[in-house]
Amino acid sequence: MNSINPMNPINRMNSMNPMNSINPTNQLDSKGFTLLEVLIAVFILAIVFSTIFASYTGTFRIINETESQGDTYEMARIALGRMLEDLESIYFSKTLRTLGPEETAIQPTRFIGENKEIEGKSADSLRFLASAHLIFDEEDEDLEVAEIIYHVKRNDAGDSLVLYRSDTLAFEEMFVEEKSGFILCDGLFSVNFAYYDINGEVYDSWDSTDGNFIGRLPAMISIQLIFENRSNPEAPLKFKTGVALPMAKDKYEKAT
Repeated sequence: MNSINPMNPINRMNSMNPMNSINPTNQLDSKGFTLLEVLIAVFILAIVFSTIFASYTGTFRIINETESQGDTYEMARIALGRMLEDLESIYFSKTLRTLGPEETAIQPTRFIGENKEIEGKSADSLRFLASAHLIFDEEDEDLEVAEIIYHVKRNDAGDSLVLYRSDTLAFEEMFVEEKSGFILCDGLFSVNFAYYDINGEVYDSWDSTDGNFIGRLPAMISIQLIFENRSNPEAPLKFKTGVALPMAKDKYEKAT
């Protein structure tokens, strides 16, 4: 018989041999991490956090830029709307009149646009008579005509331009810029007015009280406001509009 006899001394020696049994100390200890594994985990975690931080800050930067540009668009809309309303109500009379309790003489046409610059930036001014007088005093309710003035100055910090609107009750021969009026809009890079005659010729200034334009209004006025873009100085925000003056044709025909 080939069965193994447990009493056989050879079999007993083989069963007692420690090399024939499994030694638990030869198994790999899997209860910890190696230094390389820890470093790889830290590296991956750093990449994840940097990605999240970049996305977080980028989102808020875009939100801030969008809100800033939205404020600029709203300010430009209000400013241009006010200017269009003023220009559409330009005072027009065929004859010399006297208005007010002091019988102030009002010329048939008073419209003066000057081409100006501040440190190389366009900062045009405009003066005209209009019926779009903003009433702040009950004593002014009966007045029909006021002088509207748009002029530009630097802001207090000196880093941008400010457009002012003044509304006075008499046309002064010499305008004093210390009369700042009310701020129409700020944060400007430049302000430009262009004037078109009845033949489509464009001019950078206009004076209805002197020279070739005496007694005449421009047929159309172009207004361009350029705002500074602090997030991208190379791409300023530009707004442009125009207003036609139908009464200019009649004035031109009578002057010729």
